[in-house]
Amino acid sequence: MTKRYWNITLAEMMEAGIHFGHGTRKWNPRMAPYISARRNGIHILNLTRTARFLSEACDLVFDAASKGKQLLIVGTKNKAADSVARAAIRARCHYVSKKWLGGMLTNWYTTETRLHKLRDLRTEQKKGRLDRLPKRDAAMLKRQLSHLETYLGGIKYMAGLPDIVIIVDQQEEYTALRECITLGIPTICLIDTNCDPDLADISIPANDDAIASIRLILNKLVFAICEGRSSYIRNS
Repeated sequence: MTKRYWNITLAEMMEAGIHFGHGTRKWNPRMAPYISARRNGIHILNLTRTARFLSEACDLVFDAASKGKQLLIVGTKNKAADSVARAAIRARCHYVSKKWLGGMLTNWYTTETRLHKLRDLRTEQKKGRLDRLPKRDAAMLKRQLSHLETYLGGIKYMAGLPDIVIIVDQQEEYTALRECITLGIPTICLIDTNCDPDLADISIPANDDAIASIRLILNKLVFAICEGRSSYIRNS
C-alpha cells in the first residue's frame, strides 16, 4: 500500500478539538501510548499519533476505493448520525446512521432478505400500487416500508458484505465492531480515551463526542475515498 500525503495538520485538529479525551477517571489503560498529558481532569490525546493513524486510514480507503471495493460507514449516536450520512453519500459509500440491527453482517442472509423486501416495497410505492390496496393493507405495508427505510436505507444498494467498515464510536458501535471481527472484515475506528485500541485494524485516537472532531476525521477519509474512486474510474 503506497503512502500518500493527505494534508493533515495539527492546527486544524486542535481547532476541531480532536485532542480532548474523556475524564481521567474514565479511561482504558491500553490508551496510555496515545495520551500525551492530563489537563483540568481530562486526558489530552497525542495529535502526532492521531495524524499518523488517520493518514494510514486514508491510504487504506484510497487503496480500497481505487480497486472498486465496498465501504460501509457506521455511526448511530445523535452527534454522529447526520455527519455519517452526509459523508457516506458524498463518498458513495453505504452507511448505517440509525440503530445497528444485531446480525446485520453476521446474519447476512436475513439482512439480504430484508433489503429485497425494501426494494420491492419501494418499487410498489413508486408505481402507485400500494395506494390501490385496501386502506388497512396499504397502511401496514407503508409502515413496514418506513421501518425498513429508517434502519436499512443507507445499505439498500449493498450487494454483499463490505470490504472495509469505518466505525465512528467504538463504545457505541461495539456490536458492529464484533461482527466485523468475527467475519474478518477490516475496520477503521475512532477511539477516545475510554476505548480499546487493539480491537480495530486501524484505530484513530480522537474525540468521538465533538461534532467538529467527527466531521474532520470523516472529511479526510471521504476525500481519500473520492480520490480513490476517481482513480478507479480513470483506470477502468
